[in-house]
Amino acid sequence: MSLFGACVVRGVGPSGFEITGAKHKALFALLATAPLGRCTRAFLQEMLWGQASFDGGRQSLRRALSDIKKVMGPVFDSVISANNTEIRLNLAAISFLGSPAQGEFLAGIQIHEAGFKAWIAEIRRDPSRVLPLLGVSQSAHGLSLLPMVSVLPFRLVLGDAQHAMLGDWLAEQICRSLSRSNLVGVISHLSARAVTQDNADLGVMQARLDIDYCLSGSIRVLGTRLYLDADLIDARQGRILWTRNFEGDMRDFLTGDSAAEHELVAAVGRSVANEALQHASNRALSDIEDHHLIVAGVGLMHQLRLKSFAHAREMLLEAIRRSPRSAEAHAWLGDWYVKSVFNGWSTDIAADTQRALDATAKALDIDPENALSLMMDGVVHTTLTKHMDTAEDRFDTALKYNPNEAMSHLQKGILHTFRDETDLALQLVGRARALSPADPYHYFYDSLSASAHLAAGNFQTAVDLCEASMRANPRHHSTLRAYVAALHNLGRSEDAQAAAQSLQRDQPHLTIRSYQTDHPASDRRLGTMVAEALRATGIPEGV
Repeated sequence: MSLFGACVVRGVGPSGFEITGAKHKALFALLATAPLGRCTRAFLQEMLWGQASFDGGRQSLRRALSDIKKVMGPVFDSVISANNTEIRLNLAAISFLGSPAQGEFLAGIQIHEAGFKAWIAEIRRDPSRVLPLLGVSQSAHGLSLLPMVSVLPFRLVLGDAQHAMLGDWLAEQICRSLSRSNLVGVISHLSARAVTQDNADLGVMQARLDIDYCLSGSIRVLGTRLYLDADLIDARQGRILWTRNFEGDMRDFLTGDSAAEHELVAAVGRSVANEALQHASNRALSDIEDHHLIVAGVGLMHQLRLKSFAHAREMLLEAIRRSPRSAEAHAWLGDWYVKSVFNGWSTDIAADTQRALDATAKALDIDPENALSLMMDGVVHTTLTKHMDTAEDRFDTALKYNPNEAMSHLQKGILHTFRDETDLALQLVGRARALSPADPYHYFYDSLSASAHLAAGNFQTAVDLCEASMRANPRHHSTLRAYVAALHNLGRSEDAQAAAQSLQRDQPHLTIRSYQTDHPASDRRLGTMVAEALRATGIPEGV
């Protein structure tokens, strides 16, 4: 089958054949892109003969299958199977040729049923949904330094026939949530599904998909409740990292608003990050596996301890040495220099600012459309050069290429906070928090969101977010500053002074003058509010 450009469905070998009818080829395409290659008869009737009556559509589908069988001959039974309710395509018997470079998806197929038009338009907007059928994996796009996760369709062990596809649908939802993280690569759902269909064991699956972690399990449906039993497995060692049980209302799972699903995704993100840190602990750089280097390096950065922070740079440089064309490795190195300056650890701010710019520029030279690299370059311009227009352009471009990139929403929200555009800032940070359940460093989202709410005058919300952030990471200076300011504006003077004392213990050289000199928003509402609170709680003025 060739799905891009002119659609072709052709048999090879002595019994060669070619399917020529538009709806016949569309039927193959619908089956090929469906969960496990299966579609219900009712779905196919609606997609291809939606304007006909139910009986008319049923007869048209039956006639189409008969016509296809005549063309394919004896091969038909090894490729297509059907019963009274569904039709299945044997994906193992299909080879997919071509790529999006050959033209749009199913070019020239003119079928006017509303459902089919909506389906084909969605794939044309996002061809990545079907790239796994062509043998294109994420590792082919420079993500080999990130740990790769596969989510297998969950088995239905208790439920009605109507729930048969629920486990596959839920796995696809979890894939989408995990793919929003900058610290894991996610094997496409279609690839995982195809391997599952072949009943491959874990070793074969790891070899075929080149995965590091595998999420699998089963679901039970009892009334309106869904129970999910999940295992996270280290695919290279074949050991179960954890087994956990989740449950929730069926409607919440179906709408993607399930707290249980969010917690599952968060648990995977935390486990991958913790595994990387444990693996890298007390190991020489040369002994750390490739897929742990970036994740462990980022984890050490977020510990906000000087020794760990210095080691993080070594890991990122090692990642670049091993994979110099990894845009992500260069982008994270740029972030390291940003944090070095912002946390007061840089001994040469001008030089480190230039190093940050050089790192993100290198990342963009490698991949100009990489959303992470664009976002990190925007952070450099927001935080260090204070070129807000350039930063906004980078964030907008990152979101153009990846509208669900959570950190781009968050950082753009902070940019608008610095500009006193608080309504837009709150929308953006809210979107970022909703998109980031897999991020193991969610304290950072809470911290920056607190600053946005502080600037908007939502002082209690800012306090709540600061406290949530500090429970996860009490060393983030920006969080403490926002906390002091929020408490001060709530009239909680004693609590504000206690928080200021903690801040001063962590930053003994902090003064009002140094804050106003270094912070990008020192002359805006946020900066003025923080400076006033620091002054009121005893932070020295400085010279």
